[in-house]
Amino acid sequence: MKIIVTGSLGNISQPLATELVGQGHAVTVISSSPARRAAIAALGATAAIGSLEDADFLATTCAGADAVYAMVPPNFAAPDLRGYFQRLGRHYARAIRRAGVPRVVQLSSWGADRDHGTGNILGPHDVEEILAAVPGLALTHLRPTTFYTNYYGFLGLIKNAGFLGANIAGSHRGALVHPRDIAAAAAAELTNPAAPGRTVRYVASDERTSDEVAHVLGAAIGRPDLHWVEFSDKQMRENLLRNGLPPRTADGVVDIYISLRTGQLGADYERHKPALGQVKLEDFAQEFAAAYQRTGQQ
Repeated sequence: MKIIVTGSLGNISQPLATELVGQGHAVTVISSSPARRAAIAALGATAAIGSLEDADFLATTCAGADAVYAMVPPNFAAPDLRGYFQRLGRHYARAIRRAGVPRVVQLSSWGADRDHGTGNILGPHDVEEILAAVPGLALTHLRPTTFYTNYYGFLGLIKNAGFLGANIAGSHRGALVHPRDIAAAAAAELTNPAAPGRTVRYVASDERTSDEVAHVLGAAIGRPDLHWVEFSDKQMRENLLRNGLPPRTADGVVDIYISLRTGQLGADYERHKPALGQVKLEDFAQEFAAAYQRTGQQ
């Protein structure tokens, strides 16, 4: 198969491309960075250097493809994050139509079934609806849960304050996922023949409380006192603004946690729970500890 992978050599796209090449598929990896060309070639894939903002480039790159892995790269600096998702979603849709791609696996998010109340996850929801309007497309919405790698964003807080936290209780139990488990699911879907229409696949690796996350990560980094602190919504927003997020994006992050604690975000996941993936919290904790050491945090 000829398969297009977006996301350059990111946490999901690199293991995905590696897996697909290993299976003998002809893989093209889209990257905006010319510096990635050699690394992409080293995987046995073809590099297509260009921007997802360029619908003509996308259509040309996707011509003749049997399947496309479509993801919207994170851009939390965007003043209007939802508008950014909508714009790239429309670019994907135009390119897919023009290239006649029959199969697309879209990286979405849990909570994307909802059209309100989920903050920044409304962006992936909009992309789902935009792609679903492409006639004759066999489309899978891949809906991972909360990324383990989000906890890298707490490294500074751990160093400076000795805790991690958000506007959600430490006792809240949530679903977590590792990028490698997402990549495995994406590879399975991309190589699986599918009839035209929409399907949904949730992806999760483990289910733990925030208190458990703090305990496991703390043990891994030699900080057994590490604990979770519940912020108010106002405190959470103020912290995000101090860290440079645009106001609308900060509001969107606050709303994600509100929808998590009310159960709205995970309701459809609970109705369609997948088998859990291979990478458990304790496995990720070793990766987290390595990142902690690299930042010089003792």
